Order: sequence, then structure tokens, then C-alpha cells
Amino acid sequence: MPAATSTHKLHGRAFFESIGSPRLILAPMVDQSEFAWRMLSRSFMTPETSKDLLAYTPMFHARMFTDTPKYRESHFQPIRTALPSPPDAYQSAQYEPSHLYLDGNPQVDRPLFVQFCANEPNELLEAARHVQRFCDAVDLNLGCPQGIAKRGHYGAFLQEDWDTIYNLINRLHLELDIPVTAKMRILETKERTLEYAKMILSAGASIITVHGRQREQKGHNTGLADWSVLRYLRENLPSETVLFANGNILRHEDIAKCLEETGVDGVMSAEGNLYDPSIFGEAPPIGHEGREYWRSKGGKGGYRMDAALRRYMDIIHKYVLGQDPPPRRPLFVPGDPVDEPASKQTTVQSGPQKRPLEHEEPGPVPTKKQKRSKAEKQEKCTSPNLCSMQAHLFHMLRPLVSKHTNIRDALARCRSGDMAAFENVLTMVEEAVKSGLIDYERMTPDEREALMPEAPPKDLTKDPGSLATVAMCKRPWWVCQPYVRPLPREAMEKGALQLSKKEMARLEQENQDTKKTGLQPEGRAEEDLIQHSPERTVEIPKEGMVCG
Repeated sequence: MPAATSTHKLHGRAFFESIGSPRLILAPMVDQSEFAWRMLSRSFMTPETSKDLLAYTPMFHARMFTDTPKYRESHFQPIRTALPSPPDAYQSAQYEPSHLYLDGNPQVDRPLFVQFCANEPNELLEAARHVQRFCDAVDLNLGCPQGIAKRGHYGAFLQEDWDTIYNLINRLHLELDIPVTAKMRILETKERTLEYAKMILSAGASIITVHGRQREQKGHNTGLADWSVLRYLRENLPSETVLFANGNILRHEDIAKCLEETGVDGVMSAEGNLYDPSIFGEAPPIGHEGREYWRSKGGKGGYRMDAALRRYMDIIHKYVLGQDPPPRRPLFVPGDPVDEPASKQTTVQSGPQKRPLEHEEPGPVPTKKQKRSKAEKQEKCTSPNLCSMQAHLFHMLRPLVSKHTNIRDALARCRSGDMAAFENVLTMVEEAVKSGLIDYERMTPDEREALMPEAPPKDLTKDPGSLATVAMCKRPWWVCQPYVRPLPREAMEKGALQLSKKEMARLEQENQDTKKTGLQPEGRAEEDLIQHSPERTVEIPKEGMVCG
């Protein structure tokens, strides 16, 4: 029976307008769209424009969230104590501002959608009731393409089971106090995708996010998202339908292009945001770069990695640990004195003790066995914000650590919650960026051109290769920048992707059927032929994976 408040909650476009009609969407990413990262992404926007950013939590497993307190407490922290289970609506209504902690805090973390994967309506409803007080909507993941989603029968592997999808969404639509939304992938044809979207809307979804790739497009077979399907949906769904697009968003400029070409209401970024957390923010005007933003003589630029990392660390200190960040010197810019060495030692609060911070000495990266033995001697970190730090830095600093392997090794040694070790990485990054800026000032015009080549204008949705995109997106190694994946055909040419004879035959057939199916031939991959796991076994996607 519907909840007493369900008839009064807003739905569809009325709901979308009530949260400010956000056009910019930070995607749900497993263990990577947690509170601190959402705060970092918002920090590159002004207080006014930050309201135009809607963020999603990482995808949570509904059954685990409901049945396992440890899982729930280590993934979602809206209050300073454990969430009551079963959910207590009266107690939730009594929370004062002093009780609120991180996730969904109305002062800093809204609008926010919480995403779950599920295949059983009761489990999804129970999980959603735990979070409805702390978010604006609950989203159903229908896009995760990973093998564990196939074994667990959730995500994109529900898309043949429309009755289950309808029941999942409709149950929340009728009985949850807040709206339900869904994130899906396109199907084999645009006509079938339209039918799929209509079914999801008929079940009660207020918003649908459409990832313009099919389920088989993942890993080296990711390929390009098909924006034409998004345009088809926009033109054939009712005008009041709220539609978000996901796919092919590498740079800030791609957002406006996607809005124009698809006609959607909002644009979501996943991997683009992981490699460049400033993707949603506007670049500062020329002449107002300050110390955080770098701009070349030709006008191309981006936020410096040391600046982004410093912001991230300060957010962790202030919000997650509840302490003041360590004193920091102004970031170096050309023209500053270069004969002053960075501080060799700083005292950093790391839990209940203070540790000296020193530059990392070269040495072998510990083996997995050594890592486990060290971890056993320390109290295990359970904060989702602290546990995600290392993976985030490997994404954001990818070009830098490829050049400075000592920083890569120091980052590999970092343990969750060891703030002194991460502060050490920050110090090393600041020194590396300083040296890069000094070297750049000494370069000849030809050397600068080689560091950041010009690229001809191109259509990211139609270009048959990735080299032009790489040239367009490339920045010096000390600047935050997108990671451009090789297209599937390029991956096969390099030997990173190999297909069986059966798969090669199927690929050839798909080449002939491209116009009919509407899918780039290189976007297919061999299906994972793993048998279903036991009924109660639950597997969670690996951190850093973008689930649909």
C-alpha cells in the first residue's frame, strides 16, 4: 500500500525543477564518487554555479546495505552515529544540524541521489528507506556491465527482465517518500531502447539517465557513446520527460556540445571527472589564473595537479577528520624565488598520533603479502573517504606519476588513513610541478609545441581514431587532463585486445550489420560465460569501476 506521503511528493519535471534543474551531473562510481570527491568536484565551481551540479553516491548493493551494518556504516555516513536499522522515520525527523555529518548534508552535499543495485523489490525498498532522509532521490542502477553484475543478476543484466525492473521502480514510486530515478544503457536498436525507456518511465521513474553505450561496450571495447540514440529518445519521449546523457564527456567543452546535440536536460560525467575533477567548472578569465590554474602562451590550460591535490587533502582534513589542514606555503609560480627548498619535514595529524613527514626514499614497492602483514598490525580504516584516496590519486596524477616514478612508488606505499603518507605525496607533487613549471619557462617554442601539440577541430562522436582526441586533450604532465582510451580497433592492433575465431566471425557479421543495429562494430566484446553464483553470494564491483 502506498505510503501516506507518497501522494504529496513531486514527480518528473516538477521534482527536477524543485532541486534547481541541474544540468551538470557527477556520475555514480564504485568507491569513487564518495563525499570528499563530490566536495572536490564542487570546489571548482562558484557558490552559485555549484547548485547546478547534481551528484550521485557510489553504487551500493541493496541487500548488503540492508543486511550488513558494517557495509552500511563504511559506505554511507550521513550522521555521526550508526544509522538505525530498521529505519526509524520518527527518529530521522528529530535529527538536529549538529547530528548531521557528511553524506547528504544540506549545507554542502545537495542535491544528491543515492544509487542502489538490486533485483528484489523488498530489499531495494528497505535499503532506500535507510537513506531517504538524507538525499533527494534514490536511483536504480541498470547499467553496470561487469561480470559480477551478470553473476549477481543486477545492473545491465536485468535489461531482459522488464517485469523485475518495473516492479523495482514501481515499488519505490508507490512506497518511498522521495522520487525514484534510473540509469540505463542503450539496447541493440534505438527503437528497442525507446520501448525500454518508456517502460521505465511507466513504472514511475522521475528521471532517466541514458548511457549511450551498449552493455557489451566496456574495458578495451568501450568505444564511443552514441549520442544519436539520445537525440532519438529526446524527440520521441514525452516533452515532460527529464533525460540525462552519459558518455563521451572528456572535457568541460563537451558538456555544452552534448546538450546541444542530444537535447537532454543534463549531462553526466564519470571517467572525465575522475581524471580531471575540475571538469564541471569554468576556466578563470585570462589574466586571473592565480596560483592554481596554468595557461600556456597559446591559451590552453587547466588546473595544476598540485593545486587539485591540495584542495582534496584540505577537504579530507576539514570535513572527514574534523581538523584544520596543516599550514601551507603559497603554490609556486614562475617569478617566485627558486632557491628556497620546500620544507623537508612537517607535522601532520594522523589519527591520535603525530608523525613526522619526510620525503620518500627510493625503495621497492612492498609485495601483496607484505602489504597484508603490515595492514594486520594497524587498525583497519573503514571511512569511505579515506579508503578511496589512493585510487583517486592514481587517476588524477596519472601523467605525473608516469614521469615521476618515485612519486608513483610513494603513492603505492600509502595506506588508507595514513594522512602523513599522503601529505608526503603532496609535498613531492608540489616539488615536481615546480620543476616542471621552471623547465617550461626555459623551453623553446618548438619544445613547448611538442609538449602540447595543436589538434585540428573534430567531432568526438564520429572520429574513427583516438589520436586527434589525444592531441586535443593533451596538456603538460602537471595539469589535470582526461585519459583518452584507445578505441577497440586500436587496442586490437596494439595487442591489448584479442578475439577468438568465433568472435572474429561475429565481428565481421557486425561490420555488415552496423547500419541496421546502430552500433559501432568495434563496440562489441565477447560475453562473459561465467555461471551464476550461489543465491546468497554477493559480489561488489572493484573500486574505480564506472558502473554503467
